Amino acid sequence: MSEQKDTYKTITKASEETLFKDRNSKFFGYAYPVFTEEDVKERLEELRKLHHSARHFCYAWQLGTESTRFRANDDGEPSNSAGMPIYGQIQAFEVTNVLIVSVRYFGGTKLGVGGLINAYRTSAQLALEASEIVEKTINIDYKLSFEYDMMNKVQRIIKERNLDIINQKLELGCEYIISVRKKEAQTVFEVFENLFKVEIEEIEL
Repeated sequence: MSEQKDTYKTITKASEETLFKDRNSKFFGYAYPVFTEEDVKERLEELRKLHHSARHFCYAWQLGTESTRFRANDDGEPSNSAGMPIYGQIQAFEVTNVLIVSVRYFGGTKLGVGGLINAYRTSAQLALEASEIVEKTINIDYKLSFEYDMMNKVQRIIKERNLDIINQKLELGCEYIISVRKKEAQTVFEVFENLFKVEIEEIEL
């Protein structure tokens, strides 16, 4: 049985601006971490203000970890000459939750479809090379509910299994939100489920 993959690669902060030139056309490349399509829109709006005289804002994004979705946009360039070459680099670098934008200033000489594909691909590659790519684990979040007299037992399990508490509410009863690496999630769930007077449920944050 193949081991379940529970890691993915992404970037944690925006890349440095990169520049690729071909026959007087300039291609400014950017990579951004994004989590929603709203994030994508905001980054594109920022770039349109920054480069208000540029001709084309071509981009591709991919969102999600286990199931992913993506979009590629040629923004007025010939079909599949910009967005898909950019998306190809997202695939080549195996990253997700990422937006790559290449902003083109036309230099007066047409590059042809082959030239455009090469330019946008290179621009995306440079942006990703200028990014810090990190590997993260796919986690499942659980809510634990228990009384104070169970605190020491719960804390001991959390410490033994090196779990992250990402939120806690200590009022009349205790409530922890814990984050568990996916391949360990079922085991951790069963440990808490079998613990007398502790309730555990999976939640989506």
